[in-house]
Amino acid sequence: MDGTLGIIVTGVGIFLFLVIVYFAIIAMFYKKVHQGQALVRTGFGGTKVATDKGLYVVPVFHRVETMDISVKKIQIERMGVEGLICKDNMRADIKVAFFVRVNNEVEYIKKVAQTIGVARASRKETLEDLFEAKFSEALKTVGKKFEFIDLYEARREFRDEIVDIIGTDLNGYTLEDCAIDFLEQTSVSHLKPDNILDAEGIKKITDLTAAQNIKANLIKRDEEKVIRKQDVEAREAILELDKQLAEKEEQQKREISNIKSREEAETLKVAEEERLKSETARIATEEKVKVAE
Repeated sequence: MDGTLGIIVTGVGIFLFLVIVYFAIIAMFYKKVHQGQALVRTGFGGTKVATDKGLYVVPVFHRVETMDISVKKIQIERMGVEGLICKDNMRADIKVAFFVRVNNEVEYIKKVAQTIGVARASRKETLEDLFEAKFSEALKTVGKKFEFIDLYEARREFRDEIVDIIGTDLNGYTLEDCAIDFLEQTSVSHLKPDNILDAEGIKKITDLTAAQNIKANLIKRDEEKVIRKQDVEAREAILELDKQLAEKEEQQKREISNIKSREEAETLKVAEEERLKSETARIATEEKVKVAE
């Protein structure tokens, strides 16, 4: 009985040991994938790709590499003498950001891994080598569809045209989006008068600038006239008020003078009456004296 129990305990121990070893091997050989990455396993069993879980990688039999499938930015610039030529032959200094990544579907990841290599797939230098010429050509093509002012005001339409021309499938990569980072008219100092396109651009810039200067001058002159008119009207109003004030003051002086004159006349009249009374009284007194004598 004790021997049987010992055999059972030994068997259970061996089983548990094998289970632990099994899970340890699984933990050792299982490679997890992080967000924005893909695992590419080659070797025994062919090429396998994992983008959201993981893979078992057995040394000697397998080789595993990590591919960056997150979005990368490629910026295309056309500035100065290389400025983008618009439909009206004006040049635009422009910077456009293109957002590219490896398509996260398994078949495209395999395609990129086989043609480009896992390590090089998402390097900025690799993306520039692959797409800079294509994106630049698309930029020039779409630029010739828009006049400069339209380009400046219709950026969304410009962006949609670029995406339509380039497409979203780029041999295993995908164009997520693009956006204009910078857009201004190229300075005339960078244009070449002996270049027929630049010559037309210079003429249009000159014509537009002259027209705008004339409009600006008319607005300025109108402003000066309005200001002058307002100044004149204000001065006239002030003079009219001064005139009214002077008239009021003169009227008041006359009224005061009249009042003084009336008062003086009244005073003289009272004094004369008093004098006459005194004179009458004196005469009466004298007559009384004479009679008494």
